[in-house]
Parts: sequence; C-alpha cells; structure tokens
Amino acid sequence: MVDQENNQKKITAFLALLPFILLVSFFVLGSIFIEQGNDVIVISLLVATFGATLIALYTGSSWENVQEKAGQKLAQLFPALLILFSIGGLIGAWILSGTIPYFVNIGLEWIDINTFILTAFLCTGLMSIMTGTSWGSVSTIGIALIGMSSVLQVPTEIVAGAIISGAYFGDKLSPLSDTTNVAALAAGANLYDHIGHMLYTAVPSFLIAGVVYYFVGLSLVDDTNGTFEFPQMAVTLSNEIFGIFKSGFVVIIPPIVILMSIFLKFPALAGIVLSTLVAALIGVFYQDFELSHAVSAIMTGFNTEMLNGREISHLMPLSDDLNVLLNRGGINSMLSAMIIVISAILLMGAMEASGIINYIVDKLLKAANTIFKLIASTMVTGLMMISLSSHGSVSALIVGNLYKNNYKKLGLAPVNLSRSIEDSVTMTDPILPWSVSGVYMATTLGVATIDYAPWALFCLGGPLFSMLYAIMNKKLGFGIKRF
Repeated sequence: MVDQENNQKKITAFLALLPFILLVSFFVLGSIFIEQGNDVIVISLLVATFGATLIALYTGSSWENVQEKAGQKLAQLFPALLILFSIGGLIGAWILSGTIPYFVNIGLEWIDINTFILTAFLCTGLMSIMTGTSWGSVSTIGIALIGMSSVLQVPTEIVAGAIISGAYFGDKLSPLSDTTNVAALAAGANLYDHIGHMLYTAVPSFLIAGVVYYFVGLSLVDDTNGTFEFPQMAVTLSNEIFGIFKSGFVVIIPPIVILMSIFLKFPALAGIVLSTLVAALIGVFYQDFELSHAVSAIMTGFNTEMLNGREISHLMPLSDDLNVLLNRGGINSMLSAMIIVISAILLMGAMEASGIINYIVDKLLKAANTIFKLIASTMVTGLMMISLSSHGSVSALIVGNLYKNNYKKLGLAPVNLSRSIEDSVTMTDPILPWSVSGVYMATTLGVATIDYAPWALFCLGGPLFSMLYAIMNKKLGFGIKRF
C-alpha cells in the first residue's frame, strides 16, 4: 500500500475536483439528453469512479488498494443495504395484508384535499418525533400518503418532498434518533443542548416549509377550475378497497410490529422482516390469498392479477387508480437501487485510495480561522463525507473529530459543531441521488430523488440557515453559542 502522505503531495486542486466535475457534468448532461433516472446516476458515478481510479494510479496507489477501500465501505454500509432490500418485500406484503389499502381509505375519508400536502408534512414529522426514525416514518405512514397522492392527482413529487421534510424534522428533534445522538457525541455536546440549538435552524425551516406546502396545496385545487373530481374518485376507490380487502384491527398489526420494534430498540432489519412475515400471514389467513401470492408479493411485488378468481365481478374492471396504488413493492424492485449504491461505493474507494479526500479536508482545515470560514468548512466537509460514504454516523464522527479543536480555539460551544454536522450531513443525505438515504426514499416512495429534492424544503432550509447565522454572527447576536 502506498504511503498516504506521498499521495497527498502529488494531488493538485484540479485533480482533487476532477471526480466531482465528472460526476456533476455527466449527471446534468444525462438528465437533459437521456432522462433515464437511475441509469444516468449509475453512469455518472461510474465515470467519476474511472476518473478517480486513474488519479489513484497516477499518485502511486494500486487497483488492489482501490478494491480494498471499496470493500471496507461496503462492509460499513452492509446493514443499511439489507434494510434497503427488505423494504421492498415489506411494501408488497403490506399491500397483500390490506394494510396500505386500509390506511389509504382512512386518509381518503378524513384528509382535506386543500391541506393534503401540509398534512403529509405534519403527520410524518409527528411520527418521527415519537419514534426517532425518518426511515420508519417514510416506510409506514409515508407509503400510505404517497399512495393517496397518486389517487387524488396531487403531484407525487411535492408530496414526497413534504413527507421527507416532515420525517427529517421529527428525526432531528427526537432524542430517540440515532443520528441526533451521534452528532451530539461526535461534537462532545450534551444531547438536549444540541437539540435546543438545532431549533435555530429547524424552526424557521419548518415554518417556511409549512407555509409553502399550505399555499401550494390551495393553488393546486384552485388550478382545477372546479373540475376536480375528488368526491367521486374517493367513493370509487373506497368501494373497490372494501370489496377486495377486509378491514379491522388485524390489518394494522404490521405497522404496530414496526413501531414496537422501534420502541424496544430491536435492530431495524429484524423489525422489518418480522412485520413482513406477519403481513404475509395476514394476507394468507385473513385476506384469503394463496401462499404463492404471499411469496410473490414479497419477491416481485403485489399485482392485481392475484385477484383473479375472486368474487369481485361487480368491481371489474378495476380502476386505473387502484392499479397504481396496488401494483408495487417486492425485493426485486430494489435491484436498481442496489446498483446505484454499489456504484457509489466504488467511487468512495477510488477517492480514498487516491488521497483526494485527505487533500480537500486538509485545505479546509487550514482555511477555518474565522467563525464563518469554520462553519462553512464544516458544512463542506460534512457534505463531502456523506456524498462519498452514504453513512450518516460515520460522516458525523469523522467531521466531529476533525473540527472539534478548531471550535474550541475560536471559543465556540460544541453545539455549534453538532448543529453544523446535522445540517450538512443529515439534512443533505436524503436529497443526494446516489446516497443510501436518497435511494431509499426514492425507491420506497416511487419518486425520483431529483424530482422530490426541490420540494424537500426543510432539508434545504437547514444548511441555508446555518450559513446565514455564520455570515451574520456579529450582527444577529444569536444563533451562535459561545463558551
């Protein structure tokens, strides 16, 4: 293995930025001329990986070293990859059990179309605060909400952005959240002091997002000019759901299993697998599907062809809205997501083997000699780390260890560092198309990251307000806490 310091001496600013330039350039050009979603992301990552690998070889590293670094990253992300795979099976099983159709039906009866987007934002936010998990909120209530949005003809990209914003708002303010705890630990801050300091960026971001979601919801209804057929659509879909699936307490057992596993601190994968199996059993013994249907729902997703042979001739043909709602899920649906993550892991390994990461971090550390430069450097480093590692906890710990002494030297309390970590690492994670969280959100909700990212307003607001406090620290008199 080549000495890392020698690698750094050969790296120039151009070489350090080249993989990023290749990644962004191919992604933008591909999105304009190809518009193939996941295909563009994968090609962009592979081109950037090729460039980083050439740089690694140029600096004296080896192909074996690149492979070794990629293998280490894969080992770190393996638990998250298993969750990503299992969530596809969960969705298929929850449809088979009638869980998702049940919650969609409840929503159709109770949610006001005028405030649907705002409601999606608030509901996921509340659930994340109570459970401490953004992923859990999106994979439970988020799935039902996104199903309703397609039926109600509300743009799914806006609803997905609201769901993710709410999920991450609650996650960041919940003492049960693992990333919130890790950010405080990495900076050496008290957990509750950290949460309190997060309010400076979280509250204004929350309020702005809520106001925008409210008025966007109103404008969507106004734009229909009285032609919106929400009542008839709701009645039709409700009749179909009740004609196909049995309701009752039994169908909400799968999400209860998830919630109980969260509160009991079970491993996330164990909770998802257990809920999937419970939902499959409910589908077979309560909803009267065949065992082969349960296996198919988990592996390839639910399909309305499974309804053939049932006494539902009065509902045939099924509406397009119901087909959109039900035909989804399955472990196989996650394969394209896995390819994206593996491509990103290859890029991580090449970037680390080439010495590019250390080069950039060293430059940022040397420039961090004022409050603004320090927070800006922290934010850039956090964004770079989560972009290249896709692991929030690892990124938080690395950034915390790198900058902890710099904050002490400038007389800044640790909560400034912990908040900067959250606003750069955690907030940007779900809006990166190639990160594990970004891929998870896109595949779970069925909306491309690049489509929902502009509407994930809370996630965008955190970094902006963090930088605002850094720029205005002398004039505002608040938002930056000193020792």
